[in-house]
Amino acid sequence: RRMVSRLKGLLQGFAPFLFLVLVGAFLSVASENFLTTQNLLTILLQISVVGIIAVGQTMVMLTAGIDLSVGGIVGLAGVVATLLVVAGVPIPAACLAGVGVGVLCGVANGLLVTAIDMPPFIATLGTMSVTRGLALVLTGGVAVYELPEAFAFLGNGSLVGIPIPVIILAAVTAFIVLILRKMPLGRYAYAIGSNVEAARMSGIDVSRQLIWVYTICGALSGLAGVILASRIVTGQPTAGLGYELDAIAACVIGGTSLFGGVGTALGSVMGAGLMGMIRNGSNLLNVSAFWQQIVIGVIIWIAVAWDTYRRKNAR
Repeated sequence: RRMVSRLKGLLQGFAPFLFLVLVGAFLSVASENFLTTQNLLTILLQISVVGIIAVGQTMVMLTAGIDLSVGGIVGLAGVVATLLVVAGVPIPAACLAGVGVGVLCGVANGLLVTAIDMPPFIATLGTMSVTRGLALVLTGGVAVYELPEAFAFLGNGSLVGIPIPVIILAAVTAFIVLILRKMPLGRYAYAIGSNVEAARMSGIDVSRQLIWVYTICGALSGLAGVILASRIVTGQPTAGLGYELDAIAACVIGGTSLFGGVGTALGSVMGAGLMGMIRNGSNLLNVSAFWQQIVIGVIIWIAVAWDTYRRKNAR
């Protein structure tokens, strides 16, 4: 039984990677343009923003929570950073301010969930509305233009041929993997998601840990917003619309449980990569974007069905 349990655990851990390899192999055969260095870097660049958000979302979902405000934070952070740049603030300081917006939103989410005992769904739904509204108020509903060329480096520059956003995604993923595997916050996140009452009884300060988790998620969403604004060289108040759904989908496809306690940051990045590969491959094969959505939806069904099956067998 132990051997079977270990095999199931390995299968669950490697399932996103195996699925990624299988889809990649199919697309490599179906299109000669898929398996090229330039195309693979393009896919990584396309998923970098959602991937960064998904890594933060993973930590929240591990605690059996959810953060619907990440897309709104993306838009607000980008608007704040670009407005400051236009006002003459140095680009690095403006970018940090954008990330700071994400930190503040994350802290607010954490306090709403812990101090007021508000359900994460409702708390972050409210924050999503507030951030969207603030972005529109600050810009008057008009995008921020006339940004200096140097602002585009973060989103469009490259280092030794690798796009800067891809490097940032790799660094962020490595950092969160380190937290989840080696640091107390990571162990506490898994414990809270598995059984919050047991975690509390074992001496874990649940409220404090949840505030940290939501703060990190907000900070990464702010970072993603600054990168996106840099990529399009515009402060778009509606930027990030729907990104919360893409990030959650990436986490679920990557093996993160909606019920908490199970998941990895690397798996979520693979989930984002799988969605990126499907969209990219579909474009190369001239498949309608409508069918892309259907395929991704079916994959989400399969991932959730597998998670439900796993949980039932674990009881």
